[in-house]
Amino acid sequence: MSSIRFDVGWEAVVEKQIVLKPGQAPRGRQGYTMYHGTHRDSARAIITGGFRPSAGGTLGPGVYCSRDIAKARGYPSGCPPGEHVVLQLKVRVGRVKKMDGQNLAMWYSWQQSGYDTAWLPSTVIGHEEDCVKDPKRVAVKGIAHCGDTATKQALEKLISQQRQGGESSGQGNEQGVVGRCKVCKMQTPIGHSLEVCWGCDATVCPFMDKHVCKRSS
Repeated sequence: MSSIRFDVGWEAVVEKQIVLKPGQAPRGRQGYTMYHGTHRDSARAIITGGFRPSAGGTLGPGVYCSRDIAKARGYPSGCPPGEHVVLQLKVRVGRVKKMDGQNLAMWYSWQQSGYDTAWLPSTVIGHEEDCVKDPKRVAVKGIAHCGDTATKQALEKLISQQRQGGESSGQGNEQGVVGRCKVCKMQTPIGHSLEVCWGCDATVCPFMDKHVCKRSS
């Protein structure tokens, strides 16, 4: 983990992506490897256009994923093996609410309570499940499973093309693929949240190496 101090009064902390052990609770500001099962046609749309929140589900609307690849391989139900794809994701969970039998009332209201992700442990439903409120917190990293070799290769090529396109344009990531933040120029699978300098009103990124406030200089 590394940190950067700014002249205008805040500290940015960058934490590396980590892999959780089964049953371990996710923590805020971390990037975790998770999986999402889908049809090959939907996989193409997700890679090129990003995720769209579902209208509903066990934990209400959001992007559903799991750290358990077996859970992801079960979705969507009825999908022919040759058309089934499991996307490997990086998920920035933010503020997490653990769900269990003691807080059933929050299974559909957690988003209104200021949480970014709802986490349903495997002890509740057999396979752990996560629901992420904001699709921009979810980035496609690769293809974890595909029933058809040609489809897998085509999707991996598409991911590579999207990544290269993001890097060459210098744009921040708004489509769930790796690009570069347009302010700090750091390669990022998830777009950085840009801020305004308290002193000079310049647009700054918390992950910039340095910002010299024009007002104080």
